[in-house]
Amino acid sequence: MPRYVALLRGVSPMNAKMPDLKRCFEEAGFTDVKTLLSSGNVVFSTPRSAAIATLQKRAEKAMLDGQGYSFATTVRSTAHLQQLIKADPFAAFKLKPGSKRVVTFLREPLAESPVELPVTHGEACILGLDGGEVFCSYVPEAKGPVFMHLLEKTFGKTITTRTWDTVAKCAAA
Repeated sequence: MPRYVALLRGVSPMNAKMPDLKRCFEEAGFTDVKTLLSSGNVVFSTPRSAAIATLQKRAEKAMLDGQGYSFATTVRSTAHLQQLIKADPFAAFKLKPGSKRVVTFLREPLAESPVELPVTHGEACILGLDGGEVFCSYVPEAKGPVFMHLLEKTFGKTITTRTWDTVAKCAAA
């Protein structure tokens, strides 16, 4: 059975309970559902392949029906994430010492970046774009992750970002 990951935007332990999200997905007919971490990663299976856009809408409807509200959802297959991890897009870049690697997922793939890359702002850098994924690095700062503002300004608010370690965990689920 095909396996997918729903990446929910804006989820934290304060605004979503992982068992509730799991229940919503199960009630919508998804199988082998599990949540990873508390940042809105729901892994699930379907009896057959489905269009990503269809799965995104179905997941959002499941949350709305099950708990009265929903989170913007971006879906990727675990096979796609496994290929991403294997390809290691960060290997092509020289990152600053102490940099965190993150992937921003776009709901709709882009053929090209709306800006010339790489783009640097302080200790944050948008390194590259490959269809539906944007690869970034940043050095943590006391005033917070300025890279999120940079990403939203460049790619809009229908994005969701995960650390490279979280992407690897989702790929392996």
